[in-house]
Formats: sequence, C-alpha cells, structure tokens
Amino acid sequence: MNIKEDIRPISYVKAHAADMLDQVNETKRPVFVTQNGEAKAVLLDPASYENMRTALGLLKMVAQGEKDVIDGKLLSQEEAFVRIGKKLAR
Repeated sequence: MNIKEDIRPISYVKAHAADMLDQVNETKRPVFVTQNGEAKAVLLDPASYENMRTALGLLKMVAQGEKDVIDGKLLSQEEAFVRIGKKLAR
C-alpha cells in the first residue's frame, strides 16, 4: 500500500474522480476514502472486487463444511454418490 496514493480524503476523490478510477484500474490496489479523517469507503477495480467475492464465497463453503464435520453431518462416499446420482437422474 502506498499511503500517499491509496488513502484519499473525499474532497480529493470528488475533484479527481476520473484520475482515481484510472489509478485503481491500473494499479489494482484499493483506494481508501476518508471523511473527517476517518475511513468511510474503499474504491476497487471490478476484477479485484469479483475475485474478493469469489474468495469469500469459497471460504464460506469451507467454514460450512468444517461445521458439518464438527456437528457429525457426514455421509459416506458411497451414499454421497447415490444421492448425486438420484438428483442427476431427475
């Protein structure tokens, strides 16, 4: 992170919006927008945002799988394939 370039007050963003969009799309680094010295928003390029959403989705699935193991919600491989086969046959 380059603090000088990656943290900007809202007044700067308002005055230089096109430049800010160019920056996030070229550098692929987020820009933190501050208001009254406090972080209020993050500006991201679309690809980075989608990558982050995908990663979070995968992490949620892993967490759910871990919870299922802890809760004893398990199937044998054979039973899992039988259930999948039945669903595909529909």
